[in-house]
Amino acid sequence: MADPGSEHEVRPASKRRTFGPVVALGLVSGALGAWAGSKPWVDGSGAESTPGTGSPGWGMTWGEVATSPLATALAFVVLACWGVLLVTRGRFRRAVAALSVLAGVGYAATVVWAPFTLPDHLVAQVRRRTGLTLDDTSLTGWYWLAVVAALLVLASTVLALRLVRTWPEMGSRYDAPTGARGGDSTAPAEAPADQPTENIDIWKALDEGRDPTA
Repeated sequence: MADPGSEHEVRPASKRRTFGPVVALGLVSGALGAWAGSKPWVDGSGAESTPGTGSPGWGMTWGEVATSPLATALAFVVLACWGVLLVTRGRFRRAVAALSVLAGVGYAATVVWAPFTLPDHLVAQVRRRTGLTLDDTSLTGWYWLAVVAALLVLASTVLALRLVRTWPEMGSRYDAPTGARGGDSTAPAEAPADQPTENIDIWKALDEGRDPTA
């Protein structure tokens, strides 16, 4: 028959072992999300000049109007939360874990909403800036990389919120000093009451056959 106490000891240890892998997954997915968010998620083709503009060609690149700055910002928030999780403890640490989940949900929502907004935004910006009309738009590989990043960000942040109570915390020795505990340990020890301190007392002790330094 298994010892119930040993089972309770194994479970916290197994949860503590998740600390490294989950943190690594969170950092990698956050960095991947920020990188993908800074790249164009939508591309266009088949532009024709709008009558009366005389625009001969593109004269611009897609990158500046086909990216998702909000997704990039939210990915950086997730990365910042992971940094704070590594150096905090207690309730504040759990609050930061909850904030990372909210940022992860926001990133995922931005990715889901992008196909409904970014193509029209790209068409409108190209028409306004160059007078050209796009015939077709399509999602790029960067967008699908952002989808993968969103899934990983959500998984890592939810795991953090669930397991953060069992993860190891930074020791209190890294905290700012708040004063000596139980008195100043560096203060010189007081001499015993019966130990001689004056020269005459020392000579008297020697005459009596006692060691004045004992």
